[in-house]
Amino acid sequence: MSAIAEKGSGSGIDIAALRRRLANGRDMWRSLDEIAGTVEFRRFVEAEFPAIAERLPAKPNRRTLLKLMGASLSLAGLAACSRAESIVPYVRQPEILVPRKPVCYATTLSSDGFGIGAIVESHEGRPTKVEGNPDHPASRGATDAVMQAAVLTLFDPDRSRTPLKDGEPASYGDFLKGMAALVSRWTASQGQGGALLLDASTSPTLATQIDALRARYPKLKVYRHNPLATSAAGEASRALFGSALTPIHHLDRAEVIFSLDADFLGEGPGRLAYARDFAVRRRVRNPSDRMSRLYAVESTPTITGATADHRLAVKPGGIEAVAAALRATLGGQAEVPSSPVDPTWITALSKDLAAAGRNALMIPGAHQSAFVHAAALAVNAELGALGNTVEMIEPPDTLQVDGDLTTLCDAVGDGAIDTVVVVSANPLHTAPAGLDAHKAFSSLKLLVHHGLYRDETAFLSHWHVPAAHELESWSDIRAHDGTASLVQPLIAPLYDGKTLHELLAVLGGQFATDPLSLVRQHWAALDDGAWKKALRDGVVPHSAAKPISATMAPELGGLKPAAKAGGGIDIRFVADPWLRDGRFANASWLQELPRPLTKIVWGNAALISPAMAERLKIENGNIVNVEANGADLDAPAWIVPGHPDQTVTLSFGFGRKVGSVAALSEGYDAFRLRRGLEWISTGAAVRPRESSVRIITTQHHQAMEGRAIVRHASLDTFRQNPHFVRKDAPPPTESLYPDWPYSQEAWAMAIDLSACIGCMACVSACQAENNIAPVGPDECERGHEMHWLRVDRYYAGPVDAPDTFFQPVPCMHCEKAPCELVCPVNATVHTHDGLNAQVYNRCIGTRYCSQNCPYKVRRFNFLDHQSFDKDEAGPEQGAHNPNVSVRSRGVMEKCTYCVQRISARRIQAQIENREIADGEVVTACQQACPTQAIIFGDLNRKNAHVVREKSAPQNYALLEELNTRPRTTYLGRISNPNGELARQGEATDG
Repeated sequence: MSAIAEKGSGSGIDIAALRRRLANGRDMWRSLDEIAGTVEFRRFVEAEFPAIAERLPAKPNRRTLLKLMGASLSLAGLAACSRAESIVPYVRQPEILVPRKPVCYATTLSSDGFGIGAIVESHEGRPTKVEGNPDHPASRGATDAVMQAAVLTLFDPDRSRTPLKDGEPASYGDFLKGMAALVSRWTASQGQGGALLLDASTSPTLATQIDALRARYPKLKVYRHNPLATSAAGEASRALFGSALTPIHHLDRAEVIFSLDADFLGEGPGRLAYARDFAVRRRVRNPSDRMSRLYAVESTPTITGATADHRLAVKPGGIEAVAAALRATLGGQAEVPSSPVDPTWITALSKDLAAAGRNALMIPGAHQSAFVHAAALAVNAELGALGNTVEMIEPPDTLQVDGDLTTLCDAVGDGAIDTVVVVSANPLHTAPAGLDAHKAFSSLKLLVHHGLYRDETAFLSHWHVPAAHELESWSDIRAHDGTASLVQPLIAPLYDGKTLHELLAVLGGQFATDPLSLVRQHWAALDDGAWKKALRDGVVPHSAAKPISATMAPELGGLKPAAKAGGGIDIRFVADPWLRDGRFANASWLQELPRPLTKIVWGNAALISPAMAERLKIENGNIVNVEANGADLDAPAWIVPGHPDQTVTLSFGFGRKVGSVAALSEGYDAFRLRRGLEWISTGAAVRPRESSVRIITTQHHQAMEGRAIVRHASLDTFRQNPHFVRKDAPPPTESLYPDWPYSQEAWAMAIDLSACIGCMACVSACQAENNIAPVGPDECERGHEMHWLRVDRYYAGPVDAPDTFFQPVPCMHCEKAPCELVCPVNATVHTHDGLNAQVYNRCIGTRYCSQNCPYKVRRFNFLDHQSFDKDEAGPEQGAHNPNVSVRSRGVMEKCTYCVQRISARRIQAQIENREIADGEVVTACQQACPTQAIIFGDLNRKNAHVVREKSAPQNYALLEELNTRPRTTYLGRISNPNGELARQGEATDG
């Protein structure tokens, strides 16, 4: 729903009243509007299916509706587009290819320049689904939402399709002629006046090619522009150890963890591996089980903080003071520097860390200062954790560059550079404020751009060359721990795109190479057998960096905290979790995927605390002007419980208008306020405007209406009462619904709320697996999003410092399903193995089943969001899973437990004359989950994993008082708080 849709409307939230109401209670709530009972919230709840007739134009624009699938489907206006050729069958079908049977290949996808291993499913040469590679150290078999969207971006019809010379279509041969002239000029001048501008990458082949170009052109300059770069860790390690080293954390060994503004579960190249290791120590099944403890101090709400046992919100400018105070307390210093955190909190934390010793771990935020990183390393060393829970390795990124974008623009302005080749970067969008990159690049004699899209930089370039997608490329890349893995194509380049290795080879005078030979040449030490094994496994064996034993310099190597922060407003810049710096802004799946904490879709907002909103007298959706560093921008405000006061969080990734999907989104461009590569800006000013805009959020959809949805307890409470989830639970009752016999399988699911971190990977995986259509911002505002699986976010406690809970909600697949008996056409049926199935070709759209569903897990397809007209449909249909039907308008959709996967495994088991093995059927949400919070299996197998999960004492059913007997159940969330810390001691004024 929209929080504020029109100027002058208001949510009517009285923050002071809410604070009084929640101060001493443990009420659970989803949003400020819900707990306040605003008119807007009640309107949405009472209209379960809001009418759309009066809100749609009289004659809907069909083109507008169609482009919501992923990009504009009107391809006629694209330059140099050829008509689709007829597909002819194989003359000799490859032996490994069986029609409709997928083939899987190992490859690697990049994340901020680092590699995450993937297994990609391909149907007859068409990639359709991304899964994690269990043999890769960065994925461990899991994926995130961005990885799931790789197939969508591959088939994006807005991708660049032809080389452009001064904006006009040209051939690749013409481009090679132009580059031949450039090579001749650079050869004569040794590269004088030339420069490369690279995106973040850890590719070993790329590093080798750059070294070769430098040897050929000694005067060539190489720059890198990574708008999401974090350099403080390297600076700290150089001060402490004399060289730049990278920390690797082992959370599976840690008993007590202190996250100092580090979102290690949601950010960073090792996030999936860290989430897996963290969850290992959080699983509790018996009262005797042990559990790790997580403390978090953070400058903006994150999923790591939401998972913490103790969390404090602190202004960004106060994080250094917290680091200094903790180090002094652990060291037993008589005078502990003041900090915004209560000294009793610091004392309890230091005692816990000291008791854990070498099994303790302090993790600094990647965006924090070098002092914070140095203090964390010093604390880990003093505790004996260095070498156990944290190890130091050589950094995977060894490419030496001559500077960043600012240095390049200065050189262009001085006349030292007249030719720039931009490789896979978009500096004209992500340039920092105060740097006139447009002016600098406009003065170049030659600007060559290589990228997937004709983006902001491509529009200014003299030559634009389409890039090959990662799923079309040969390359290599290193993971967060240094492990090298190969990138292999799943499909030939759709639009004759070129890899960065091909482009660099052209600049080196090699005009007739192929990317495979370039990558294979770098790995010539691998014989054919070893090469094929590396391709099959997805990793190069024994390539991980070895831990380094280093001696620390005294007194933090001279690093000191910055001057004491003033009392003004701080800005905390963050990358959007899905769009990152904006490179994925044209992916509709990611635009429509709710952000984990705010549940905002199709836009961003300026996040503020309830106290700040109270002082400024603003409500959700009110426009505020944020001024810093001599620049300002207008942004809609969004009040976030638990946000630090006197702080504004601004996110990158939005404000782009290049691309038909990106143009549909709303929001601001935070790069306009950012100086250099800063992540924290102090001394900002925030002033309310007299206008409001809509903010589209799903946090009010499927409201709980005060019912006990999430059940939680502390570890001590669990030990005293393992069956705490049974409190006030009704006893089993008889039912008028029939019992179902299961002679074969009886499928069921268990979801561990202690392990769920709310990362949304399961929702994205479900969408990719089941051909779920995005519906666009207007339909999302009406509550018509189509996701079959949602992750609800709840709060409990005071509005300024609440606890946060996540709960994935798929179809419950009830034994006594209320939906099945009300369908007039028998489209909702119960299967022989316990699924509540939906027969799409019977459904006539009465929506009786949805109205009868107490869990609100059914989605009605109000509009034709996916075209069936072959003359109008675009290439994005290539991303569809052929094993799942694509639904048309007017049918009810829902989670099916991935019945297509069940059927495939059943057929295979029947062919082999055996039973389906436990764990053989893995649902899409289960497979993507980095923490393995979701378990699926057959209840008829008494030793099955799902049976063991359901026998845990904290297992419960959602709304079990309704006696629907769901097959999907939950394990109540268990936390491990420190008994010395009273609840009232956890509040802070930030």
